[in-house]
Amino acid sequence: MDMHYLTVILLGIVEGLTEFLPVSSTGHLILASELLGYDASVWAMFNVMIQLGAILAVVVLYWRTFWAVAMGLLRLDPVSIRFVRNLLVAFIPAVVIGLALHDYIDTLLGSPRVVAVALVVGGVAILVIERLIREQRFHGIADIPLVRVIGIGFIQCLAMVPGVSRSGATIMGALTLGVERRTAAEFSFFLAIPTMLGASTLELLKKGDQLTSAQVGWDSIALGFIVSFIVALLVIKWFVGLVSRHGFAPFAWYRIIAGIGALVWLSLR
Repeated sequence: MDMHYLTVILLGIVEGLTEFLPVSSTGHLILASELLGYDASVWAMFNVMIQLGAILAVVVLYWRTFWAVAMGLLRLDPVSIRFVRNLLVAFIPAVVIGLALHDYIDTLLGSPRVVAVALVVGGVAILVIERLIREQRFHGIADIPLVRVIGIGFIQCLAMVPGVSRSGATIMGALTLGVERRTAAEFSFFLAIPTMLGASTLELLKKGDQLTSAQVGWDSIALGFIVSFIVALLVIKWFVGLVSRHGFAPFAWYRIIAGIGALVWLSLR
């Protein structure tokens, strides 16, 4: 197989594997560019587009939930209204801070060392939070009080630093604010839809002319999208079952080992 398409498939697998795990998909894509030696700027818009495949996986897996919420909104059901309100309110901080710091965030995206350090720090933070959390009062997305939803939205913004992980920040923020594990994970999945759509739209508006470069055409984007979608489908179902039984410590140790390994490799290059 052509090396180009091997890179497409690999990036699709990395995106699908890491987007919803607390390990940072953006960080892994940055490190992959360093490890494989390809020009990350050429593939930047490709990486944005294949995120939409991961989003579609959430919609497909949870279509019954979305359908029930949509029907509930038509009936003005309070639970459905609170569900949508909580997602929208948690999304607002990312909009405001993302627009304000967009250029600075772009600068950070070029630094694999930032990714490596963030992986280690984030892994340690997960281990600490896992030890400290005790009370889990909220067992449904609609049950989370508005003040705590706002807190989760601001904590999600930490993931604008590459390597922090959007899903990791959201889940850990929710846990510290009293949300039960499975609900915290699912809230992270659902919040990814407006957050990632918003980030992708912003990138398209700013850099849409780069959408199909000579090296990365529509056929590559379509293949990466499909690979990301299929892998994310498998990962989401596995992830929810795993954290319900074992918590998030396995991902914390992975982050720490991967981050230290990346720092050593970067220092020896």
